[in-house]
Amino acid sequence: MSQHQFHEHAAKGRVDSTVRQFLDNEASGGLVLMAVALLALIAANSPVASSYFALLQIYVGPLSIQHWINDALMAVFFLLVGLEIKREMLDGQLSSWSSRILPGAAAAGGMLVPALIYVAFNHSNPAALQGWAIPTATDIAFALGVLSLLGPRVPVSLKVFLTALAIIDDLGAVIVIALFYTADLNLLALGGAAFVFASLVAFNRLGGMRLWPYLIFGVILWALVLKSGVHTTLAGVILSLAIPIRLTPGNPEASPNASLLHKLEHVLQKPVAFLIVPIFGFANAGVPLAGVTPSALIEPLMLGVGSGLIIGKLIGVFGAVALIVKLGFADLPSDVGWDQLLGVSLLCGIGFTMSLFIGVLAFDDPAMQDHAKIGVLAGSMIAGLAGYLVLRGTGRRKLGHPS
Repeated sequence: MSQHQFHEHAAKGRVDSTVRQFLDNEASGGLVLMAVALLALIAANSPVASSYFALLQIYVGPLSIQHWINDALMAVFFLLVGLEIKREMLDGQLSSWSSRILPGAAAAGGMLVPALIYVAFNHSNPAALQGWAIPTATDIAFALGVLSLLGPRVPVSLKVFLTALAIIDDLGAVIVIALFYTADLNLLALGGAAFVFASLVAFNRLGGMRLWPYLIFGVILWALVLKSGVHTTLAGVILSLAIPIRLTPGNPEASPNASLLHKLEHVLQKPVAFLIVPIFGFANAGVPLAGVTPSALIEPLMLGVGSGLIIGKLIGVFGAVALIVKLGFADLPSDVGWDQLLGVSLLCGIGFTMSLFIGVLAFDDPAMQDHAKIGVLAGSMIAGLAGYLVLRGTGRRKLGHPS
């Protein structure tokens, strides 16, 4: 090998290593999502805007590209969400009631208060009230992306707390979508979906440890849920409940990572983080800003969403944790002070992916969808920037916990 070839090979190795490290970083998906959201906004407010919106309305088979993204790709996203929730509840940091108290209370407060703030702004508009759940969501990828920019200033325990909170928050979002954003039901299709799910559970109980039957029945389940009136993304969550987390038979010494659930979760993580969620973000974050004036920003729907994310999440998360700690039910995470908790409470106001998704479900009117999107984008940006600045000012240090 020549010296030139050697240096070229070494340089390629460094590039490959850098790319691999980026893909392996759990927060990198959030950084990609930030870039894609900006790209979508640019596309929606540029000379290619008409092509951007027209592309999303092209039909491929029975659905438009927009619906394939929101109804099919996002079902895979929710499959991963369901797998993560199941793993954490059975085999992870949420496997005991004591470990669920603090993030559980924070998630509950972080959903309740933003919803109340949104309702306060929109109580006189029945149509707008349908969007009450928009500011209740936290985007874990985006929030971890911001945390990654802070490096060692953020203690690991704070990242664990935020991740646990967001997982419970996702569970809450799944329940909200199932209960409040379901259309008229087709009982025959719903019954078929229930039968398929029962068959999946039976296959699990009988020791089925091959992935392909679960996935084939999962596609059938998705099609039946699509016909049933229940939103298709819930098919992903339902499928995740049937995926076994036990070890492969005949290999009792195997790592827990040998379970089918862990394997599928591992397979889905990168495609979801670096392909599915960015595609969703690009398809849904694009909103024309030409008609947005300063006075339009105080329109109740936008203000309700933005205030819910910025103020509601801060009060709900921080207030719930303060109450639980003061009552003696739990302690703050190790090495975390109240100022750092304030910063992460603000980061919980980054709603992006799930908030945009609920906004699409809540409104049929494109104008209302756009107002909700602007509220989500503005609220998430302000909450993210505020949380970053607060955490940047705290530094990494051990602070005394309250008595």
